[in-house]
Amino acid sequence: MTIPTTHLAPVVPGVAPHIGPRTVVSSLWLFAILNYLYCDLLGLMYPEDLQGFLDGKVGGLVIDQQFLLYAAILMTVPMASVLISRIAAHRFARIESIAAAALMTLVQLATLVFGTPPTLHYLYFSVIEVATTIAIVWVAARTWKLDS
Repeated sequence: MTIPTTHLAPVVPGVAPHIGPRTVVSSLWLFAILNYLYCDLLGLMYPEDLQGFLDGKVGGLVIDQQFLLYAAILMTVPMASVLISRIAAHRFARIESIAAAALMTLVQLATLVFGTPPTLHYLYFSVIEVATTIAIVWVAARTWKLDS
C-alpha cells in the first residue's frame, strides 16, 4: 500500500518531518519578536538608557511621538509576518517572509553600526535576532515552493 504524498508539507532540514515551513517560519518570527521585546525590556533596566528615555534622548535619538510611531510601524512588520506566514497564500507568505526578514536583518545590523556603542545585552540579543531573521530567509527561500 502506498501513502499519497501530495498533501504532506515539505521537509525542513534539521526539523521534525511533520513540521512544514509555515510553522517553522511563524515560530522563528515569534522567537525574534520575543527577543526584540526582552532586549528592550532589559534596556529599561540599564540606568543610562532609562535616564535617556526619561530625558527623551537615547544614543543620539530623540524619543518623541514621531520616533515612537516609526518604531511601532517597524515592529508591526515581524508581528504581521507571524500571521501572514500562517494564513496567506503560499507565494505571498514566502515572498513577504523573505522581504520582511531581510529588512529586519538590515535594520538590526544598522543599529549596531550607527549611534553609540551597543550595550553587552543589546549585542547579545542582536546576534540572536540577526541569526533568526537570516534563518527565516533561508527556510522561506529553500523550503517553500513558489507554486505551492
